[in-house]
Amino acid sequence: MKSRDWLLPMAAAIGLGIAVFAVLQGERGQQVPQTQDDLGRQAPPPQARPPFADQVAGTGVVEAGGGNIAVGTPVPGIVEAVAVKWGEHVEQGAMLFRLDDRDLRAQLPLAAAHVREAEAQLARTNYQSGLADRLHAQHVLSDEQYRIRQFDVQVDEAALAAARAELERIRVEIDRRIVRSPIAGRVLQINTRPGEFAESGVLATPLMIVGDDVRLRVRVDIDEHDAARIQPAAAAVAVVRGQPEMRTDLRFESIEPYVAPKASFTGSSTERVDTRVLQVIYSFDHAKLPVYVGQHLDVFIQVPAG
Repeated sequence: MKSRDWLLPMAAAIGLGIAVFAVLQGERGQQVPQTQDDLGRQAPPPQARPPFADQVAGTGVVEAGGGNIAVGTPVPGIVEAVAVKWGEHVEQGAMLFRLDDRDLRAQLPLAAAHVREAEAQLARTNYQSGLADRLHAQHVLSDEQYRIRQFDVQVDEAALAAARAELERIRVEIDRRIVRSPIAGRVLQINTRPGEFAESGVLATPLMIVGDDVRLRVRVDIDEHDAARIQPAAAAVAVVRGQPEMRTDLRFESIEPYVAPKASFTGSSTERVDTRVLQVIYSFDHAKLPVYVGQHLDVFIQVPAG
C-alpha cells in the first residue's frame, strides 16, 4: 500500500476524534437550566395545589381598586406638559397633564376689556336713569321717555352679564385644558408626551391610567358552565401563576350579571377562546400579595357541600 493511500483514512479518523472531543467538552461545560427536564425540554411552571375539596377555578386579572380608570381629555389638543411620572401617587384633583391653551389665553385681555366697557356703559345709563327719576318727578320728562331710560338700564345690565359670562367661559375653557386625576391613587400608565396630539373620546390606548392600588381587585373569568356553582359567600383564594407559595384569601365584591364573550386570555395552548364567561370580582390587600396591576392570578372558589 502506498503511503498516500492511508493518509485519507487517517485524516478522517483524526477529524472525527476532534469533533467527538469538542462535543463532549461542550456538554460538560453547559449547565442545564433548572426550568428544563432531563431531555432538555422546557419544564412547566409549578402548579398550585387546589385549596378546596370541591371548587371552581378561573383566571383572574388584577386591577386597581374601583377599576382601572382610563383618563381622557374633554377636548383634543397638543400636550404641553405632563406633570406626573410612572408609579407616582396623586391626590384627587391633581394635574396629570396640560394641553396647549395659548389661543384661549390670547382672548382673555379682549374679554376683560369688554367687561370694563359694559361696566362703564351701565354706569352712564344708571346716571342718566337717576336724572330721569328727578325730571319725571318734576313732570319735566314724559312717561314714555322715563320708561325708555329704565329699559336702557336693563339692556346694559344684560350686556354686562353677557360680557362677564364670556370672560368666565374662556377661563373655564382654559381650565378644561388641564386634565386632573379623578381620584386619589397611583399613575399606572402614561401613553402621552409633551408635543404629541391628544385625541378626545374613547381610545384604544388610553392617554393615562390611574387607580387606587391600596386594595386591589381581581376580575375572575368563570366558564358559563360553572356559573351556577358560584356562591357570593364562598371562600376564595388567589395564587400567583408559577409561584404557588404566593397566595392570599379574597373578599367577595360583586358579580357582573351578564355572561359575556371571553376577552382576557393567558396565551395557553389549551385555552378556549370561543367561550362565554361570568365575571366575578374579588378584592385583596396589596400588602399581603405584592403583585402588579394587569397580572394574571389563578383563583379557586370553594363550592359549598350539598
